[in-house]
Amino acid sequence: MTRLSGILMPGLVNAHAHSTMTPLRGAGGDLPLMSWLNDVIWPAEARMRPADAYAGMLLGCVEMLQHGITTSAEMYMHGEPVVNAALTAGSRILFAPAYFDLPGAGWQSALTAIDEWIDADGLRFGPGGRVELCYGPHSAYTLPVEALRATAESAAARGALVHIHVAELAEDQDQRAAHGSVPQLLDEVGLLDGRLLAAHAVHLSAHDVRLLADHGAGVAHCPGSNAKLASGVAGLTALRAGSVAVGLGTDGPASNDDLDLWEEMRLAMMLARATTGDPLALTAKDALLMATRGGAAAVGRQDIGTLAPGAWADMIHVGVDGPHFAAGLDVPDEHLLANLVWAAGSRAVRDVWVAGEQMVADGQPLRVDRVAAQRAVASATAHMLQVEP
Repeated sequence: MTRLSGILMPGLVNAHAHSTMTPLRGAGGDLPLMSWLNDVIWPAEARMRPADAYAGMLLGCVEMLQHGITTSAEMYMHGEPVVNAALTAGSRILFAPAYFDLPGAGWQSALTAIDEWIDADGLRFGPGGRVELCYGPHSAYTLPVEALRATAESAAARGALVHIHVAELAEDQDQRAAHGSVPQLLDEVGLLDGRLLAAHAVHLSAHDVRLLADHGAGVAHCPGSNAKLASGVAGLTALRAGSVAVGLGTDGPASNDDLDLWEEMRLAMMLARATTGDPLALTAKDALLMATRGGAAAVGRQDIGTLAPGAWADMIHVGVDGPHFAAGLDVPDEHLLANLVWAAGSRAVRDVWVAGEQMVADGQPLRVDRVAAQRAVASATAHMLQVEP
């Protein structure tokens, strides 16, 4: 058996992602959120075929595994191809099939389909319990109140996580006018009474933060995507001070545009410090915990994001032979963590295991031909964006 030197640590938990969108990376990259969605992304997604979804998710999983992300909380359509791609790559996912209130795609049938899927396959399934099924109501502004209430009832009956976009921008003005805020609406319909993951949560009041904390809801902080789309900067220090479980998310590869949680750690630290004027607002230790145990707590899991008895053996090996660790390992913990998080990041990830099975060796995926996966995504991109070959 080969002996490895370096740092062995828990796999990272990506608390909010749409990794299937790798074929749309870079599309509409300089547009504001609603124009980006309405004019570029949603029309392209309407042309997505199951094979495109499989290709997009497969490459997304490869990218995340190479960066040390062993678990991701995914919200997307095309459930079966997405789950099959994750199982092929060997990733762990919490998959929330996304649904909207659109002509020809009513939310009732989508909700029933999730109910039936969970009832048939169970909440968790796959080798090493790699897949957990969740509910993915897209947002309060794309669904009627009765859809949110029905989601709360279905999820509560099955103990399932509800993964929903919350207060990303001022896109939910009607909901705010009618209910005071989106968290207040979620409380009214019963969604805060169960497991809830609020993605983005940028524009919250102090009352909203208390509501989330009091109900044990989790938040996925996505600093890269929020900054790129000019959605704003979430009140991370207020959320943490209010004892809200906060993890880090990349969002989709079309709005970030990578799937690198190490970059999100650095962005979270810089934005927290810049907005508060406090260099201790978020330390390297804080950021690393948000990307591991914090993400696990945000999705309501205790068996991932940590190396402990009873947890899954989701682990990454960080090599220490590069210039970022020239000072060596025999330095104070704060110094070592600074070198790991600020300097080394994903470039130092060498090996990755999920449920004790090695998925990445010396930086390369073991289950997937990365070059072939990239070719498949190129074909999907041409179809979805109607690009001439």
